[in-house]
Formats: sequence, structure tokens, C-alpha cells
Amino acid sequence: MIANHFVATQESFRVGYGERETDMLLLRGKPVAEQTYVELRQRSAQFIAKHGYAPSLAVVLVGNDPASQSYVASKQKACEDLGFSHVDHYFDEDVSQEELLICIKQLNEDIGVDGILVQLPLPAHIDEGCIIESISAEKDVDGFHPQNVGNLLLGRPGFVSCTPLGILRLMDHYQIDVSGKRVVIVGRSNIVGKPMASLLIQKGRDATITICHSKTHDLASITKEADILIAAIGRPAFITASMVKEGCVVIDVGINRVDDEKRARGYRLVGDVDYEAVSPKCRAITPVPGGVGVMTIASLMCNTMKAAEQRAAKGTR
Repeated sequence: MIANHFVATQESFRVGYGERETDMLLLRGKPVAEQTYVELRQRSAQFIAKHGYAPSLAVVLVGNDPASQSYVASKQKACEDLGFSHVDHYFDEDVSQEELLICIKQLNEDIGVDGILVQLPLPAHIDEGCIIESISAEKDVDGFHPQNVGNLLLGRPGFVSCTPLGILRLMDHYQIDVSGKRVVIVGRSNIVGKPMASLLIQKGRDATITICHSKTHDLASITKEADILIAAIGRPAFITASMVKEGCVVIDVGINRVDDEKRARGYRLVGDVDYEAVSPKCRAITPVPGGVGVMTIASLMCNTMKAAEQRAAKGTR
């Protein structure tokens, strides 16, 4: 049962894998990401020594959205830390879809590029689906291409969307077993909700999944049944204490900016979960910031490394 399971998890806490607040385990992403980067640095060094070149990530960014710019900057820093090469393509907000497609075609054909990431969201006049489908599936390190989405659903090898993959790594690190557990995912996006469900229903994971969305009736009655609740809706502090049961595990995917005059930057970051109200009821919960977000970038680096290794094995570079 979930309560018994956390006896072992709390033992992990004592050696530095989490932080306990009363009887709650704080699921910090930083130590998990750091462990992932240690492994990736070793793989990267071995790859460079063997092949004579570094894994390479190409990022396409449209517009001047501060959050997107910050996220891209974090990816650049991670690449440099791991010894990856990276190339960035910046476009103005009014770029045409044809220009983007030409850029992606060139990146697909560039043997020196292992992974391609188009930063989302894109402006309203751009068809995101068309752009994503134009990326070569073998370079789709974001895991959004229909071929990779289909492979995930069928349990076949492929690239997995970075945030769900990061959540899975986080839960594995803290020994959170989902087998037989009732997992409720609030949010049905193609980026988090749907691929998260696909991951957790695979044989070997064996979770029982419920996906909730904007048309779900009596949402609280469903979320209160969750052994593990994953919130990914992009609405600050949407999940309240009355919506969770005692002893649940809460994974907060949301990163929302809320105005705060007391902060020098004029805002603070909060999740989709009302942390102060919900955390006392939890066996474990992710903080925001410092939880899922860092794992998303770590997973992107894992996918980039994987893409480079696969392409090298095929002799396509």
C-alpha cells in the first residue's frame, strides 16, 4: 500500500534524496537532474572520444516571449555543461510558416545536427502540427512527432516527450511505485497529459489512469480518489486541499507567473497546486519551482544524447 511504500522512501530521504517537512517527502528535481547529468557527461565524453564530434542540438525560437527565452537559455547552458554543441535559430514573431519549414528542412538534412527542438508555443498564424510533423522523427528530441507518439502508445522504442519522461525519472528516483495505483492526471495536453498516461499504462508500470479535463464533471470527486495526482493545466493554485485525499502523492507540473510586488522582479512562480494548503495532506509533493521543471531539461539532454548515439550507430552522420 502507498503508506507502507513510503517507509522505504523516507529511508532514502535520510541519505539526501529528498527533504522531509513533518511527515511529507519533498520531491526535489535538482538532485535527480544532477545525477542524470553525471551519467550524461560520461556518455558524452565516451561518445566524443569514439566519434570525434559532440552530440548536437538545434533549437528554433520564434518571437520574444520571456519564458521561452529563459527556457532556451537553460537548454543552451545544459548543452555547454555536457559538452554538447548547439545551434540556435531565432525568428521574429511575424515569421512565415514557409520560412520555418525551410529552416527545419535544412536542419533535417544537416548531418551535423542530431536533435531538433522547436520552442512552443508558436504564434497563432503558424500551424504547430504542420511544423512538428516536418521534423525528422529520428531528430525529434521533444517527442512530439506523430511517429514517436504512436511508438509510445504501442510500447515501442522512440523519443518520449520530455516532461512526462522527467516525471517518470523523478518518481523512479524517489521509489514511487505506480503499479496498481490510481493515478489521476488533470490536463489532456499532447505535451504532458496524454504522453504521461501512455507511459504509466505500459506493462511494467501498470498504473490505473484517469485523465480529467475542462469538461470533467465533479472534478474534486475524482481527484480525491487519486493515490497519485498529476496536475498539468496551467492555472495557478487550481488544485486545493479539498481536492486531494490524505496520504496522496502530488506531482505539480504547472509553472505560472503571479504578480507579487514584494519581489524585485515583480512576480513569483507558483504551480497548479495550492502548495501551502495541499502539502500537509501529502505523503510526497513536488515544489514549484525546483521540481518537475529541471527534469524536463534533463530529459531533453537524455533524448539528444540518445539521438546522437542512434544516428552514429546507423552511420547517418
